[in-house]
Amino acid sequence: MNSRELFLGVDGGQSSTKALIGDASGRVLGRGTAGPCNHVSGDAARDKFLRTIGECMSSARADAGLGTDARFRAACFGMSGGPEDKVALLKQVVDAEQWLVTHDGMIALSGALSGADGIVAIAGTGSIVFGRNGSRTMRAGGWGYVFGDEGGAFWIVRQALRAALRYEEGWGEKTALHQMLLESTGVSSANEALHLFYTSDWHRSRVARLAAEVELAAQSGDGVAATILRQAGDSLAELVSTVRAKLWAPDQEVTASFIGGVFRSAAVLSRFSEALRTSWNVDVQPPVWGGEAGALIEAYRLADLHPNLREV
Repeated sequence: MNSRELFLGVDGGQSSTKALIGDASGRVLGRGTAGPCNHVSGDAARDKFLRTIGECMSSARADAGLGTDARFRAACFGMSGGPEDKVALLKQVVDAEQWLVTHDGMIALSGALSGADGIVAIAGTGSIVFGRNGSRTMRAGGWGYVFGDEGGAFWIVRQALRAALRYEEGWGEKTALHQMLLESTGVSSANEALHLFYTSDWHRSRVARLAAEVELAAQSGDGVAATILRQAGDSLAELVSTVRAKLWAPDQEVTASFIGGVFRSAAVLSRFSEALRTSWNVDVQPPVWGGEAGALIEAYRLADLHPNLREV
């Protein structure tokens, strides 16, 4: 195979779109970034999706010194929100011989463990866990903020608000989370904060950012906040253990990794890692690469190549 054959990996997410172009040896030739591209429902959304993918590809091709006629031996797109309705649109923008359009869990795992089998926990605004053992795969969680997303940032803030409401009504433990929520939202009661979070001004990602305040409260010695973070770590570990039990025998060693802003909390990460190590024989390792690198690794896999990924 010619080392100048080109391979493409794209991570299309809710906050940004990232692309990597590599050659057959695993050397990264160029990278590109653009805005979010997770929705394609309706003409306006489809136009925005095509524009975002086009901008990201233009940036990556320019960084690699390639023209607009560049053709890829294999391309992998990991798409937030599901891949099914995006394939035809992607083929309008990218010319490739082999294609894989998959979900973001797959590329997150490939990037985090550099293509090896194992499990990845993703905990940002929401949460989901994905695992692969050979040809077998499984996901757990990812049900959304109404029915699930345990351990995610929105879930953490929801638990904090519940604790603040209980304290305010007189049937909950005293907690610094009450004052924290009032100061963060500019309202005078937790009940007002509750109603504020139902408004369009306080969308889910904005609410989720308050998880950092819960971490600060825990660091300052607030027991209620510390309990919430421990529960988040336990919940994420439980999702991983569910996938582990389905894909591996109890005596097999399994590696897991983690991605997402929630794991910036030392309390969550420590509890998550300890629970998996002591109860489930799972070794937790920090991620090697991000999702765009995972997509590039999957593009190589399509062509039956397994090079060591290298930066430019």
